Formats: sequence, structure tokens, C-alpha cells
Amino acid sequence: MDVKGSCHCGSVKFQARLVDGLKTVRRCTCSYCRMRGAVPVSAELGSLTILEGAAVLSRYQFNTKTAEHFFCSKCGIYTHHRRRSNPNHYGVNLACLEGCSPFDLEEIPVVDGVNHPSDTGKLTILGSMKFVKAIR
Repeated sequence: MDVKGSCHCGSVKFQARLVDGLKTVRRCTCSYCRMRGAVPVSAELGSLTILEGAAVLSRYQFNTKTAEHFFCSKCGIYTHHRRRSNPNHYGVNLACLEGCSPFDLEEIPVVDGVNHPSDTGKLTILGSMKFVKAIR
């Protein structure tokens, strides 16, 4: 599935090919993802292209410095990251994709990032987050 996306202010624009559509969507419990609150989907490493704004992208790394988290230095929105759990994939912020919103999804799996798959050898689903639309 080919997608286009951008940060909030539009300075960073990109395109990517998602690995399996929206089927790879997830939340993570690691310290950074917990605070960031984003909902990423997977794209192959070579399939993400920055169309505009490469110069305004900032990179953040911590702990093992394997993952690379990218965000717009103007509006602060996280656009994508190179995954620690699979360095051949990017996690792309679903909320940055044209026509997509995390609130369009009824349920999002939550993976154990505190006990990271790269440390334990397995990806553990802890539960899910559910969005229920209010009836008006």
C-alpha cells in the first residue's frame, strides 16, 4: 500500500510503501513511545522517501541508539522512526498519513516495549487500546 504523508506544518512531506497496509499498526509501552503516544505502521526501510523538508527533520536516539526517531524541527511532530525491533523497517506515524487517523481504527494492539523484542527474542502483545465513538 503506497501512502503519502506530512508533519503538522507541512514542512516535511514523504511517501512510503506500507509492509501490510494497516495490519502492522500498534502501540508500544517503552518509555519513549509511552510518552509520545503515536500509532505507527510498518514500511520497508528502502521504501520511505522524504519528498520535502529533509533539512528540517531532527533525529533522536536513546539507550542502544539502534532506533532513530525523526520529527519536524518546526512543529515537533514525529513522522517516522527506524525500528529497533526490525532495523529493516520504519515505523511511520499513522496520524501523518493522508486520509488516516488513529481514531478511524476501532482497536490497536499494544506491544511490550519495556521488555523489548530485541532483548527477549519475542514480540509480546499485552492488550489493545480501543476507541469507541460516542453516540450523539
